[in-house]
Amino acid sequence: MKPGARLKSAVCDTEVIVVRAPADAAVDCGGKPMVAERPAEREAIDPAFSGGTMTGKRYVDAAGTVELLAVKAGQGSLSMGGVALDLKEAKPLPSSD
Repeated sequence: MKPGARLKSAVCDTEVIVVRAPADAAVDCGGKPMVAERPAEREAIDPAFSGGTMTGKRYVDAAGTVELLAVKAGQGSLSMGGVALDLKEAKPLPSSD
């Protein structure tokens, strides 16, 4: 994967853009690997990864090496190596005292 790449879920409508990721990273959605082109027939969503993805949100791994921007929502959850990606929290703005 490289930054700017657009990935699509094989199990739902989820689409993401890669913001940051190592070249050898592999991202799953709904328990199945994400692909460049969605297959004609969708596979079944793994119930363990059916929490959903929200449009406009960024998802990161625990180490912060992977960051994905969801551009289309879907029923599947994003994961890497069987571990769900976390929703990236917004940085607090500095106070204006």
